[in-house]
Amino acid sequence: MADVLLVEVGIALTAIAVAGAVANRISLSVIPPYIVVGILIGPHEPTSIGGISLQLVQNREVIDLLSELGIVFLLFFLGLEFSIDQLLGARTEIGKIGLVDFAVNFGLGLALGVLFGWSPLETLFLAGIIYISSSAVITKSLLENGWIANPESGPILGTLVFEDILIAIYLAVLSAVAFGGGSITSAIVSIGTAFGFLAVLTAVAWYGTGVVERLFSTESDEQFLLRILGVTVLIAGFALVSGVSEAVAAFFVGTAFSQTGHVERIERVVSPARDLFAAVFFLSIGLTTDVTLLRDVLGLLLAAIALSVLGKILSGVVSGRTYGLSPTRSLRVGLGMVPRGEFSLIIATLAGGVGGVAFQSVLPAFTVGYVLFMSIIGTVLIQHADRVTGALVPLVARLSKGADT
Repeated sequence: MADVLLVEVGIALTAIAVAGAVANRISLSVIPPYIVVGILIGPHEPTSIGGISLQLVQNREVIDLLSELGIVFLLFFLGLEFSIDQLLGARTEIGKIGLVDFAVNFGLGLALGVLFGWSPLETLFLAGIIYISSSAVITKSLLENGWIANPESGPILGTLVFEDILIAIYLAVLSAVAFGGGSITSAIVSIGTAFGFLAVLTAVAWYGTGVVERLFSTESDEQFLLRILGVTVLIAGFALVSGVSEAVAAFFVGTAFSQTGHVERIERVVSPARDLFAAVFFLSIGLTTDVTLLRDVLGLLLAAIALSVLGKILSGVVSGRTYGLSPTRSLRVGLGMVPRGEFSLIIATLAGGVGGVAFQSVLPAFTVGYVLFMSIIGTVLIQHADRVTGALVPLVARLSKGADT
């Protein structure tokens, strides 16, 4: 078994390398090719070309673990760019834009569920899948396209933090409602535990700069790397056990390092590990995608994609303006929030345990297709944001001027 796993991991890494080379050759973000190559070499259709099997990666235990690490370290590096002081200083703005983002995009999910005749519980699951953006995909795109130091990264980051914290509450309540053994009391306990864990992380990030500085001081790059990887993964693991998103936990770990003298060394020593894990994460999205199932949910999928893109752009523009950004940069905030990914898949996995055709077949099929297309559309929009804003901002200005007259 070990030899088979090793061969499959080798195939997966080689496929990622080839996809990345193709992406660089045609000046495309690496994320869509990583996802597409995952579809090609995964267990689902297409299974062969010219009689040659394409089912090259079927045992996903190692891949799933590495992809989880991809989420963790993408968010760790995002936290590295910010400090607790910055987040607390913008807490009013984060609250406002987070509520706008929730009202618009969760509301669109509810409307779609009602429109397609889904039950109230099914609609709640669908709304969560449509609402939550992908912290991992967005972070990778921000780093890849050099947005991380731009003004629009502020509202994007604030919205992601709000979403990731809110999704912990949403999942706790939804689990209590969806499963017979759950209760509102257990949901409240779960929420309290999650907030307690985050409070501890916040306190460490705010007051523990000196301690973090000393604990990670070493002349050996090997020891430095091992300490960063070990502590970050350990805290992310404890977060999951406590009902907190590992992404949120990793983000706060990153903020704990943001005020230390280790930042440049982390970027030099740890970045290669982050890029490896992140590439496997995007590959894993493709591995879960069965394209043959998409035709059964095509109508819902097309409606959800169209409304989701418009919804995130609208809420993003409002968020940018709340932060005092120009119309162009506000529009870029909206474009940056379009991708969906890991959290939508988590919600679909939770739904699979409820029972019934909609939860066990329709919703999972919709979700993998939705994540596939939204992650590709979102990364392309971010990559070509200058062209998109160049075309849309003058149009919006003309429409506004016409409305005023």
